[in-house]
Amino acid sequence: MADVISDYQKWKQQGETLKLQAKQAMESRFRELLTEAASVAEEYRSDFGAPLKPPPPVIAFRYKTAAKAKSRKAPGQQHATRTRDAAPPESKDPKPNPKIAGLQKQLATARKKLDDAKASAAPTRKLEDRIYEIEDALRLAGQPV
Repeated sequence: MADVISDYQKWKQQGETLKLQAKQAMESRFRELLTEAASVAEEYRSDFGAPLKPPPPVIAFRYKTAAKAKSRKAPGQQHATRTRDAAPPESKDPKPNPKIAGLQKQLATARKKLDDAKASAAPTRKLEDRIYEIEDALRLAGQPV
């Protein structure tokens, strides 16, 4: 009987050791994958100018950008940027109406929320209605939508 108990205790100890090793390996792999995902997301943002959206089961994916993140530009874009920066501003528009600027910000936010809702297959009716209301307010203010 004591032989069975000692065998069981040895087996349990081996199981605990294996469980600990598996836990450490899974944590290490998880960190590696998150680091790789963060680098891919940062590269996507720097190349395409928009954040990469995670798949629907993932609720949030946040990461800190590198301190020395430099935007990469194609050679043709660098030249165009220099000539545009060197040219003096041609239009001297008066300050925009703060109410219109606020409506435009609300419209941009609502459109972003609509895109996010469509991506996650959530109901979009209320968001579409809100966008219509904001666009209507802009039309009434005389601004193109």
